[in-house]
Amino acid sequence: MHRTVFESPFFSRLFQAASILFLKIAGWRRIGRVPDLPKFVMIGAHHTTNWDAPIAIAMVFAFRIKAYWLGKHTAFRWPFGGLLKWLGGIPIDRTKSADLVAQMAEEMKKRAELVLLLAPEGTRKKVTRWKSGFYHIARGAGVPVVLAFLDYARKEGGLGPVFHPTGDFDADMREILQFYSTVTGKHPERMGTLEVPQG
Repeated sequence: MHRTVFESPFFSRLFQAASILFLKIAGWRRIGRVPDLPKFVMIGAHHTTNWDAPIAIAMVFAFRIKAYWLGKHTAFRWPFGGLLKWLGGIPIDRTKSADLVAQMAEEMKKRAELVLLLAPEGTRKKVTRWKSGFYHIARGAGVPVVLAFLDYARKEGGLGPVFHPTGDFDADMREILQFYSTVTGKHPERMGTLEVPQG
């Protein structure tokens, strides 16, 4: 993995202070605490607006979570590509990423420490089924899933339960979706009726 802002103590603390100030001005309250775990997959929901990204990034910096995240490779073009990578972004070409789940699971197994942040809805548009890649990455790497959230109704965001996949995909997903059924996105009409994704 490439180096990120978190390798610089100065910029890491600077971004943390700026993020805490931004969240306070925006009226957001942080909930939860970072689990004492070297590796985990962190998912965030619900993704219904472009505003989710800056608020989520601010939350990550405020909690000082050294997280990597996946993004469309087209977003990493000049002049912002280097900055996005520095902020933890990993460019993904979806037309050539058929084995992405296996690759990320192997990467997590190889590394002593790694936090991977994913949005299981995959888009801010209305969806009925989540993408299941996050589950299979966590299961394949033998790491837990941390349930992060942004609740616009309560203006609260942060870290929820630590979930350990059991291998019973349907049962596990029902439990995960039950947690997110109490979370309200900025545009609730885009949240859809959440169903267990196809394994």
